[in-house]
Amino acid sequence: MITHPTAAELAEALDAVEAGPEATLAGDARAAFIARVADNARATLEREAALGPSAEAAAVTRLSALLGLEGDFKTLNAELCARLGDGRLAPLDPVVLAHLRACVIDQIAIDQPGYSGLAALEAAR
Repeated sequence: MITHPTAAELAEALDAVEAGPEATLAGDARAAFIARVADNARATLEREAALGPSAEAAAVTRLSALLGLEGDFKTLNAELCARLGDGRLAPLDPVVLAHLRACVIDQIAIDQPGYSGLAALEAAR
């Protein structure tokens, strides 16, 4: 469910870091920092690969029920935004809020699995 940067963009940036001169500067503080950032990005990509497809499938199921339409995530999400923007859907509708909350929890699990409140959010689903 990563939208920006996309998983492909993140992987491309990792390739560039690994090919760059910083990758060979052992003991350099900047190189160590860049290596930690790269390790975190790699871990995010791994979580995206493991958790993203099921999170997106669940979002599509929720959106299809909410909107009464079939389609892929991008199309359904655009329709949700359009309906919220033009007032056809109320932003405080409990079904809308439940969907958005579920999306946020899924994205936190991918982006920040160490977030202290994640377990409580998941338990309250």
